[in-house]
Amino acid sequence: MSNTVMRIRLAGAVVAGAVSVALLAACSSPAPSGEASAASCQPAQGKVTLQYWNTVPGMDQVVALWNKKNPNIQVETKNIANDQYGTLGNALKAGKAPELAQIGYDQLPSMRTQDAFVDVSACADAVAAKSKFVPWTWSQTSFGDTGVFAFPQDTGPMALFVRKDLFEKHKIEIPKTWDEYAADAQKLRDADPDLSITFFDPNNAEFFNGLLWQNNARMYGYSGDKWQVTVDSEQSRQVADYWQKLIDAKLVRTDLAHATPPMYAAYEKNQVATYIGAAWGYSMLRDNLPDQAGKWTIVPLPTWGTSAASGDWGGSTVAFMKGNPHLYESVKFNTWLNTDPEALALENKLGGLYPAATAGLALPALSEGVPYYGNEKIFDVFAESSKNIDTSFAWGPTQKTVNLALQDAMAKAVSGSGKLTDAISAAQAAALKSMQDQAIPAAAGN
Repeated sequence: MSNTVMRIRLAGAVVAGAVSVALLAACSSPAPSGEASAASCQPAQGKVTLQYWNTVPGMDQVVALWNKKNPNIQVETKNIANDQYGTLGNALKAGKAPELAQIGYDQLPSMRTQDAFVDVSACADAVAAKSKFVPWTWSQTSFGDTGVFAFPQDTGPMALFVRKDLFEKHKIEIPKTWDEYAADAQKLRDADPDLSITFFDPNNAEFFNGLLWQNNARMYGYSGDKWQVTVDSEQSRQVADYWQKLIDAKLVRTDLAHATPPMYAAYEKNQVATYIGAAWGYSMLRDNLPDQAGKWTIVPLPTWGTSAASGDWGGSTVAFMKGNPHLYESVKFNTWLNTDPEALALENKLGGLYPAATAGLALPALSEGVPYYGNEKIFDVFAESSKNIDTSFAWGPTQKTVNLALQDAMAKAVSGSGKLTDAISAAQAAALKSMQDQAIPAAAGN
């Protein structure tokens, strides 16, 4: 996710981003000496107050529900959407990290190597929680069952959000493939010089990673006791070339940053006709573009040829942070937050979260029509998307560095001083260097 919006649940039994036990075990480092021991999971004597930092809109209301029911385990929440990982990084350095924090799946391996988490596997309830979550999400939070460092919260299967009224106005069919999407981009521009089919944000590597994921562009693998870095692949370059052509033809906006006032203003002024997003985006548009209720529909992500593959963008966990003195209470709250039907329903309603918990898949809200989208059953689209995501996709242990390199090169491509294929090669080089700098065995893969 974008760090300005919450991550969403994935309604399928397995969804993008799954990493095998072998891969996860490989990316985890030996347990730091400060991690939980069997003696550390004891209930506190008296009232406890936990800190929970996150980026989810409305989470304060979810926490208020918990606090009302649990007077002896109170939780204080802090929204850190403006600088999620910078805020957490500073807190960790200062030894003032919260007990619990929202961490994206893609950041778990790199933060693990920085000793950011505490293992709560000494808590029986934490180990028992495994059965409550979609399998691939649990594998990521436990690093191949080497411990329990976080609980899954949500996932982000991708889809295409479409201003159906604009397509109808200009008598253009909603695209089903990326070739049709590019053709529609030209048709929309021909019909209205001020209308773009979408925007491309060079500062959003997570979004671009989701597009790579859809095209089976696996960024990492693990074999021969070392990481195989395959960021620069034929599939990745196909995606980069596609978007470069749209940028060069000026058929997509490149002056809009995701989830910012200018972005919403462009949509409000009918200057952008589609939004490529994830399940959590349904509430983002609903809450920021209320006047466009009934004008949007959600359809499957355009495909590469006849392939039904989709991608995942975002998805988060609630991690147990280093220095946490209240593991027992933290496990209690984390379990409720991410598995209790009442909590999951409220998180979906207020923050758009798409649960990683299997119980969340049975939420009534996910089988009903959504008023903002003309009472269409939009979550059926996301459920289908989740079934079509490559579950073998793996994140590397230095993903943050890779994303920064990707964004730097993407910005140059947008400004005309480079190409998106340069961003792919830059990310490949950054991945290899960052791993080698940390003595993580790695080599360029095929």
